[in-house]
Amino acid sequence: MSKYYPPTFSEKQFHCIHCGVYAAQQWIPLPFSHSSSSSSPVTRCFCTHCKTNSYWYEEQMVVPADSPVEPAHTDMPEAIVGDYNEARSIFGRSPRAAAALLRLAVQKLMPVLGQGGENINDDIRALVSQGLPTQVQQALDYCRVIGNNAVHPGEINLSDTPEMAQNLFAMLNFIVEDRVTRPKQIQALYEQLPEKARAAVAKRDTPRGA
Repeated sequence: MSKYYPPTFSEKQFHCIHCGVYAAQQWIPLPFSHSSSSSSPVTRCFCTHCKTNSYWYEEQMVVPADSPVEPAHTDMPEAIVGDYNEARSIFGRSPRAAAALLRLAVQKLMPVLGQGGENINDDIRALVSQGLPTQVQQALDYCRVIGNNAVHPGEINLSDTPEMAQNLFAMLNFIVEDRVTRPKQIQALYEQLPEKARAAVAKRDTPRGA
């Protein structure tokens, strides 16, 4: 999955909230009125690809109301894609609520990864014992810790650091890419091998006497 560049005030290029294409953006400060020369707090952003506008008030996007965070991975399991999209829709209004939903999504993801889903910390420990790559473990723990702080506020205040909640979306997509998409891609390629070759591999890897 390619890197997602969210809509950001005054940036010259990012993924358009309308068309989803990484494209050049043009920023036009809006005056208070047609006869006024002074700028209002509202700025219009014009996407050069889809020719559509978004509107920003005091550097925050207000139209459309969609949150400027990356969409769900195309391989995101059905069990969690609804939670992801709901979190995405409310992030702009409540990063804390979005983080809590994404923590729930991670918990629902655990059975997909072969774990019980009752305790995220125990599930991550079990995955690590099975050889889970460090980067994926760190992504899971990031989601767990930030999500826990959304439910039970502690050392991290998501109202002061909404970007930490925003990073959860990228982390969850990374986990899906590594644990769901890549194995599926490799399996599809492997199945293109001749049947005899795959049978020979299976025979090689079967314990003697089994």
